[in-house]
Amino acid sequence: MLEFAVPGPAAACYGVATLAFSAFALHLSLGHRSSAKAALLLVAVCLSALWSGLNLAFAISASPLAWSAQALTDGLATIHRCRRCRMLTDAELCSICAAPGRDPALLCVVESPADVVAVELSGSYRGRYFVLHGHLSPLDGIGPEQIGAREFETLLDSGEVREVILATNPTVEGEATAHFLGERAAERKIQASRIAHGVPIGGELEYVDGGTLAHALAGRIIQR
Repeated sequence: MLEFAVPGPAAACYGVATLAFSAFALHLSLGHRSSAKAALLLVAVCLSALWSGLNLAFAISASPLAWSAQALTDGLATIHRCRRCRMLTDAELCSICAAPGRDPALLCVVESPADVVAVELSGSYRGRYFVLHGHLSPLDGIGPEQIGAREFETLLDSGEVREVILATNPTVEGEATAHFLGERAAERKIQASRIAHGVPIGGELEYVDGGTLAHALAGRIIQR
């Protein structure tokens, strides 16, 4: 299985595009996190082009990294979506879904593979994921089918999931997507929770925007 050379709990989810990752890190002098995000984004764009029937060579040559076309072509030959969670991988199941130590009762829903990386880097989550590869956006032709609603419902119907953690972005589209998926969970009597939004650790109130502060006040908790 391909793995990015990144230490710590996030290493397991970097199992794609090793060559592209190295190219970003070495040739563009980016850090590990920026390199991983750039590589995952580029791989996702190229895979979308393939699945849409577009010419792969054109998709890559149109990117700012045309010089890495051969590396990407070689990598994309084996990369696909995990059968269970839709994370990018080169095996039937990604390394997270295949890990026996993961809690199948917890399902964290995110918009992109890069979001999986972000949560894994926190080191505080030991459940599984479901990657939407986008969010609901009717004006852009992105509906339930495009974000994997059918596969999501199949996971819920498996009987393993006890809580769905909706970790979509705090945008209008992200909130609408979270609401839609939350309703699918409620129909099956499965608890759905939304990640908290508020003041970042180390932040000062005078520099926090009004929307973020409003979320923080609405989601306040009792001090114990």
